[in-house]
Amino acid sequence: MVAVGDGVNDAPVLAGADVSVAMSSGAPLAQTSADMMLMGESLLTLADGLQLSCQTLTVIRQNLAWALFYNLVALPLAAAGWVAPWMAAIGMSASSVLVILNSTRLARAKTRSPATTMPAGTGVHDLPAGEATR
Repeated sequence: MVAVGDGVNDAPVLAGADVSVAMSSGAPLAQTSADMMLMGESLLTLADGLQLSCQTLTVIRQNLAWALFYNLVALPLAAAGWVAPWMAAIGMSASSVLVILNSTRLARAKTRSPATTMPAGTGVHDLPAGEATR
């Protein structure tokens, strides 16, 4: 269970949750009870972190699949003597470079910023009283 809170009354729930997140503007007790703290004022950062973690798992699976495929093909060929040792070394180095390049895609991952996702004045709380139900 994931719990997000910012007040003193949230501290027991944050302490008991599997993963807990406190807001940086929240009460100090909530911050010390939480596993991590959002440094901004927007919960979109939490969604961005979840999206990045899913992308990271995808890249890890891709890298493991590539390494498994390469080793299942290259090692028997090298053991049988059909591939020269220097060619096997170059192949292993190229495989490592491919894994690294695949992983660097995470550094370029797109995340939302609160300013571009929800411009000021467009939220329900910014409407005059009674207009939120229209």
